[in-house]
Order: sequence, then C-alpha cells, then structure tokens
Amino acid sequence: MKAIFYFFLLLISPMIWAQTLLTGEVRDQKSETIPGVNVYLKGTYTGTSSEIDGSFKLEVEESGLHILVFQSMGFRALEIEVNLQGGKLEFFPILKESINEMTAVTISAGAMEASDEKRAVVLRPVDIVTVPSAMGDIIGAFQTLPGTANVGNDGRLFVRGGDATETAIFIDGLKVGNAFGTTASNVPTRTRFNPNLFKGSFFSTGGYSAEYGQALSSALALNTVDFPVRNQGDISFMSVGGGYTQTLTGEKNSLTASANYFDLSPYQAMIKQNFDWERAPFGWDAEVSGRQKWGKNGVIKAYAHTEASGMKIWQPIPGSDERGQLVGVQNQYTFAQTSFRQLGENDWSYYGGISYSNNVDKFDIGRMEMRNQNQLVHSKLAAIKGFSEKFSVKTGFESYLFNYEEALISEDLKRDFRDHHSILFSEADYYVNNRLVFRGGIRAGHSSLAGQSWLDPRISLAYKFDHDGQLSLAAGQFSQMPVEQLRVLEQSTQNTRADHLILNYFLVKNGRTVRAEAFYKDYKNLITYEVAQLFPMPLGFDNIQQNGEGYARGVDIFYRDQKSFKNTDFWVTYSFVDSRRKFAHFTEMVQPGFAPRHNGSIVVKHFISSLKSQLGVSLSANDGYTYENPNLPGQMNAKTKSFQDLSLGWSYLPKPNLIIHLACSNVLGRDNIFGYQYANEPNENGLYEGNPIRLQAPRFLFLGIFLTLSKDKTANNLNNL
Repeated sequence: MKAIFYFFLLLISPMIWAQTLLTGEVRDQKSETIPGVNVYLKGTYTGTSSEIDGSFKLEVEESGLHILVFQSMGFRALEIEVNLQGGKLEFFPILKESINEMTAVTISAGAMEASDEKRAVVLRPVDIVTVPSAMGDIIGAFQTLPGTANVGNDGRLFVRGGDATETAIFIDGLKVGNAFGTTASNVPTRTRFNPNLFKGSFFSTGGYSAEYGQALSSALALNTVDFPVRNQGDISFMSVGGGYTQTLTGEKNSLTASANYFDLSPYQAMIKQNFDWERAPFGWDAEVSGRQKWGKNGVIKAYAHTEASGMKIWQPIPGSDERGQLVGVQNQYTFAQTSFRQLGENDWSYYGGISYSNNVDKFDIGRMEMRNQNQLVHSKLAAIKGFSEKFSVKTGFESYLFNYEEALISEDLKRDFRDHHSILFSEADYYVNNRLVFRGGIRAGHSSLAGQSWLDPRISLAYKFDHDGQLSLAAGQFSQMPVEQLRVLEQSTQNTRADHLILNYFLVKNGRTVRAEAFYKDYKNLITYEVAQLFPMPLGFDNIQQNGEGYARGVDIFYRDQKSFKNTDFWVTYSFVDSRRKFAHFTEMVQPGFAPRHNGSIVVKHFISSLKSQLGVSLSANDGYTYENPNLPGQMNAKTKSFQDLSLGWSYLPKPNLIIHLACSNVLGRDNIFGYQYANEPNENGLYEGNPIRLQAPRFLFLGIFLTLSKDKTANNLNNL
C-alpha cells in the first residue's frame, strides 16, 4: 500500500512543483493604484482581478513561456512575456491611459454635433421636425441654436454677424450648391431637402475643420441615413400639399424613393395675406436614394433630387398708389451625388465622392426677362490613418468646378464665367491623454479664374476637467470667393477672408448640456460697390472693389435639460453679437441689417403619455433689425422694434403608424417688421416714402397627417429620426 502511495506521489509531483504564484501591484502613470484590473494568461481561462489597493495574486499551473495580460477600461492593455517554472514571480506594472471615444476629450469650440449619442447631442433629426417654429424646415430648427439670427423675411442661415452666403452646406461631406429654394425679394425661402433624409448633423458656428472651406462664418454638414430599418411606405397629407415615400430594404442594400407636391393657393385663399399674390408659390420634387454595402467594411450611397417651383407676386413701389410691379419666378433644380466610406487595413480608412448641383432661375420683372444658371461639381477623396491611439492624420484632395451664366433675354445680353478650385487639406489630432487633445490643420487652394493661391492654417485644443466639463480653444483663417453675381461682373476678384478666435466651455452630464462660447471674427477684403438703383431690385453694380472690412464679436450660451422635469425636454439659448462692417454699398462701418445684437430662444417639448401626444412651445426674440432711412443722416441709421415669435405645436399618435402634427407660428399675431423699402426719389415734401417689410401673413398654420404602411404595424415616420 505504501508503494502505491509513493508511486502516485511521484506522478503528481511535477504538477505540484510546476505551480507558479504571480503577485504584484498595478498602478497608473501617477503612481496611484488601480482596482479591478483583469489579470490573466493570454489564451487560457486562468485569471483574477486586482484588489482595492491594486494588489493581485494569481496561482497558475501552466508552465513554459506565456503572455500575462493586464487590462482595465480606460487604460491600454499591457502584455508581459513570462517564463513559468514554478515558484513566485512579482510584477509591478504601470498602465497608461487609453484614448477612447467614451472618455476622451473632444474639440467643441464652434462645433455642435447632433448625431452621436455618446457626445454632444444638441439637435437630433427628430428635434428638427418637432420644433414648432421650424415648420419641418432644417434651418428653422437650427435658428433656435446659439449664434444664429432669425431673419424672417429671408429664411436662410445667418451666423454670428455673417451673411447667409457665408454659410456652406454639405451632404455626406459634399458641397450643395443653391441649397435654398429660389424666391422673390423679401419672401422667405426654405431648404430643399427633407429632414427625414438625415440621421444627424454637424453644425459649426466657426473655427471648423480644415476639411471645410469656401465659408467665412459657418459650415453645416448633414449626414444621410445609412440603412433604413424595414420596408415601408409613408403617405403625407398637409395643409400645403402632400407626398409619398417608399422604402425597400435588403440584407446589403436599400432603396428609398419619394415624390411631393405643394401649392399654397388653397391655403392662402382661406388665410389673409400681407402679400399681393398673382400666383401663390407652388412646386413639386422627387428624389431617390440608394445604399449598398461594399465588402466587409464599406458602404456606397447614391442620392438624386430634382424639383421645379414658381410664383408670381405684385411688389408695391414706395410712393406709388398703384398695385406695384409684377415679379414672376420660375426655378428648376437638380442635385445628385454618390459617396463612399471604406475601412482599410492597418488603421486606414477612406471616404469621398462626387456631387453635382444645377440651378436654373427665370425672372419676369415688368418687361424684363432674365435667366441665370449656376452649376457646381464637387469631388473629394480623403484618407485617415491612425498611427497610434494618440495620433491620427486626415488628408484629402478636393476639386470644385464652377459654371455661372446670366442672361437678359429681353435685351439679348449674356455674360458668364468658369472657375476651377484645386484644394488640398490635412489635419492631425494628437491626444496627450484622455484630458488634453491638440488639432492642427491647413487648407491650401488655387482658383484658375482669379489666378490666386491661398493657405489657411487652423488650430484647436481642448482640456477636460475632473467634473467632465471641458475647455476648448480654436483659431484659424477662412477664405471664400465673392458671390457669383459679383464675380461675373469683376472676374479678377480675390478671396474674402475671416480670422476666427473662439473660446468654449462645454459640459454634458446627467441629461443636461451646458455650452458657453466667446468668439471674435475679423473680416478682410470684403466687396464694396456702387448701386445704380436699389428698388425694386439692384440694377447694375459699379466700381467693384475689395476694400471692405469688419468684425463680429460676442458670446453664446446654450442650456438643454432632459432630466429635471418628467417627460420634458427644453433648451434655452442667448447670443450677443456686436458686428460692424464696411461692405456692399456702404462707405463706412455699419451694423448689418441681418445681425441683431441680442438673440434668444426657448424651446419646450412635453410628452403626455395618457394623450399619446407631444406638446411643443418655442419662443424666439431679438432686439430688432437695423435699416437705412434716407430721411435721416448717416448709414444704417434706424432700427425696427424687437422681433418676437411665439409658436405652438402638437403631435398626436392615435395609432402607432399614424401621426397628426399641428403647428402655428406667431400665435399672438405680432406685427414683426424687418426693415423698410424707400422710394428712389423724394416726394413733393422732400421726404422719401417707405413701405415696411413684413411676413407674408401674421401667422402660419400647418397641419400634417403622416401614415405609414408596413408589415410592422408599429412603424411610423420617426423610424430614422
């Protein structure tokens, strides 16, 4: 019996002797101990975790060469080769911080992300369609954000003292030409695109990436939906028209097609209008978008949009008792693009595409018949390389082809220009740690028409505090060619320029967002000219020069709260803008009419589950618009009373696949005035008579019924929002 015992002991002794005890203590770069670190042998189930004091103890039976792994969230995994021969081994590893999207600081100066829930969600697509004052318009929703001004008689996006032409709009990274519908003077316009098309957006009020150019004030990048969730058809009935959208999905592809028609004639027949319409605005649009997965890590998107619209309006002439001048507008527009994204090997990724915009306008003004055509082809190819978790570089090439032509058909006169921009951009991000990041970029370009080359440097940094708030600083130079209507007259014009300096504080915590930003913009080489006649429309520009200048400075404040009140989401914004510039026909520095000094908005949305409804309230206000009164000395010498708009909205879901949305703007019927138009000559009393510039109606009422048809009876129009 004793012999058997010794024989068994002899068999197991190698295993007993081969046991190795691994001990030690895990610390970070600041010599602080780290609890909860996973400690294990790679390729085995043998492991443990560090204690509260960072210590660990692990007994292993394996022998020979192995890899010991130390892994913890927020730190880079550490691998150490060990030779297990029994006995005791001690380790005192130092773990370095890992740069990851969940904890790392991000550049927030001038930038407002609206798609990634992990970061600075400011406006999701569903917010756009439910802001009462927006009436479903993308820009209408962004006008409730800090840094923007509500110029109600225009409808475009005005940012921090900048004109609407100083904002560039991109879809999937590609420039959109003529993103707003063509309209008559002082008749507000809208963006051409349906907000349901987009999954999110990046809105920068300044200091933006070197990837974006030809914009002095702002860049708005809209990202389309990747893949819809199901097959469905969406029918819409609205107080101004209707439409239908069909979506088909597969495992690796999808196709969405839609068609819409609008006509304001029936609506305007019921609601009294301030404008004298000969033919109310009408039009149609159609679009199709497709997505295809490409290999294992790629996707290709294609999108095409076409539309046509028209209107005829009598515009009164100051000092005249007659009906005024009849202005007719016809527009045809096409936008098409294809884009791709591809993840490569060795931390490379690629994206790019090509877009085409073609806008044709026809104007009938009295006996004058005019036509202009604006074409833009934009192509881009960019690559991103992650050299380490701390350092990455983005580099790309762009080509812009501009083709502009305008003709006075009644006089058989025509003029045009063509221009090609070649662009190179490069940008690098360096994460010192999870708290500090630097970004430096440069954008170089050349214009074939102007014969000018330029170099725009940009830099930004951000630091994250212990309480999760972060401080960002951004500075850079931004260039933009003058608008086409001026370039066609003086084709040697060079870039206008703006230098940005931005300081930003940003915090997202517990369902609340705080954002405060101070900014300064310095304008150079702005266009000045003399105008032959101001009303009813500018007729001829003389003495075009680039001796204009200006500045815009101020502060923005934004607070959003989705936590304090049950089923309630609200945000409050305030912007102070001190802007003065010498530009256009002005011979001295003036406050532009599109740049109110004080702008504010409040948006509240409350969901009432028992009524299956969401109620919305939005209030926008500013201190009024400057304008030029020829009866007073000086330029831009008068100011309107404050602008105020209280809008209400109600969204009701009687069935999961049926949405009824009702909204009313300016419910109090305030008589908002945006300026005055004056006669070109004084009357018999030596005074210039003027007409106020108002909205087309005191209020606008919108009713929409949206029905979704699908196998899933719970699907509705909000799927992709």
